Amino acid sequence: MIKRELRSDIILLLAAIIWGFAFVAQRAGMEYVGPFTYNAVRFALGTLVLLPWLIAEYRREKFRGGLFPRAGRGKIILGCLATGLFLFGGVALQQLGLQQTTAGKAGFITGLYVVFVPIAGLFTGHRAHSAMWIGALLSFAGLYFLSMKGPFGLSPGDQLVFLCAIVFTFHVMFIAWLSPLMNSYLLAVIQFSVCTVLNVIIAFTSEPVSLHTIQQAWLPIAYGGILSVGIAYTLQVIAQKTAHPAYASIILSLEAVFAVLGGWMLLDESLSLRMMLGCALMLTGMIVVQVKSNSEVAR
Repeated sequence: MIKRELRSDIILLLAAIIWGFAFVAQRAGMEYVGPFTYNAVRFALGTLVLLPWLIAEYRREKFRGGLFPRAGRGKIILGCLATGLFLFGGVALQQLGLQQTTAGKAGFITGLYVVFVPIAGLFTGHRAHSAMWIGALLSFAGLYFLSMKGPFGLSPGDQLVFLCAIVFTFHVMFIAWLSPLMNSYLLAVIQFSVCTVLNVIIAFTSEPVSLHTIQQAWLPIAYGGILSVGIAYTLQVIAQKTAHPAYASIILSLEAVFAVLGGWMLLDESLSLRMMLGCALMLTGMIVVQVKSNSEVAR
């Protein structure tokens, strides 16, 4: 049991690392293409990356009962489509918000889902124990010290990112429900495909789409598509087969820490004592939950 939980922790941590460094790619990509074009291409690329694995799973007869379980098939299909819709909404709101607010505020407000998820769990049967609440609050405080600089106020961009945090809360909860019920690769491909189609529709109706500008942004798009989408979101789906959604949100919120490290390593951004305190608080929050979880398993 402990080994299974440790495996989930490592997988979620890898996803957080990839998403943290992807923040630099997201900013760089929008220098050449619009937010919906960027998301459309990277999610299409992420879908293509996963298709060979999905086909291999199918050939190994991993879908002996069909692509979807017979019990509750209709609800599961609708759930998959809803997951893709939440993913589209979350990344769209985040990209749009980044155009109108600072990176620090965006990182802090997006990370609010670390508190929203255990609150949502009260209404969905995923009740969090006291250590998870402590871990969530420590992570929340860490996000503040890590990301916020100056007074806090909700600009139009901040409001978009706040809505993004709410949407990602639903995304985490739906993944927690669907992951144990179906193949991880199939769930990932469906949500990526839905997200791709919606972004393509809006990109072609609201943004100038050019092959030349897409080629100029190939490096951030490649990182965002192959690593951030194809690998990291799939790792999330795999890990949440066993991880409690509140605990998963705490580990995934560490993306803010790696975003800061990425800016420091790649963009020569400063790493202040205040920011290091924020990192320490977030790591402490994760450790508190892990120690509590392991002690319960050992009983």
